[in-house]
Amino acid sequence: MLDASGVRATLNQGVAKAKLLVQGSAAAMVVLNKIYTRTGDAGLTALGIGERVPKHSLRIASYGSIDETNAFIGMARLHLAVSPKLDAMLGRVQNDLFDLGADLTTPEREGKPRRERLRISEQQVARLEAEIDELNAELAPLTSFVLPGGTAAAAALHVARTVCRRAERGMVALANEAGEHVSAPALKYINRLSDLLFVASRYANDKGSADTLWVPGQNR
Repeated sequence: MLDASGVRATLNQGVAKAKLLVQGSAAAMVVLNKIYTRTGDAGLTALGIGERVPKHSLRIASYGSIDETNAFIGMARLHLAVSPKLDAMLGRVQNDLFDLGADLTTPEREGKPRRERLRISEQQVARLEAEIDELNAELAPLTSFVLPGGTAAAAALHVARTVCRRAERGMVALANEAGEHVSAPALKYINRLSDLLFVASRYANDKGSADTLWVPGQNR
């Protein structure tokens, strides 16, 4: 059973404060009771475990970058009506990223009783790997690095990929901080996601045939 009292997920989306209510084994709903609370005016915010931390902390910065990644994926999806398969994959990723935010906002603390929380799972990582392979099998072989751009969807996915890499760097730094913990599946997921976004950007560029490749020293 998940924690009966629920999980408070303060995902960094503007000033919105989300309360994640958990019943049984799945997240039941998110209730936004009030958009502004004034509780963050002094530069502190609450983790899902109730702990108050500075808004510039590594943990807050990490799931803030995850939120940015999600937003750019949303922008890319505006241009993917012609590719329902890729759009569906990215829709699943967007939901996963809220799971990842909930994972990061409810860290395990030494000396505190362990409760079952909403966590990124190995199954979610495996799904990403399978979808990377599925998309990559349809792409033209790469002979150089790809210059970011192309279609509107591909350009947005390249931005999402770079923000995702920043989120990964933040999560790795957080995991190496004394007294902090980030789960292995969460670290795997964010690493695989940037790979998926790279492959997805090529898929959105006419399956790679419209990619512009780096030519070393071309303009010297």
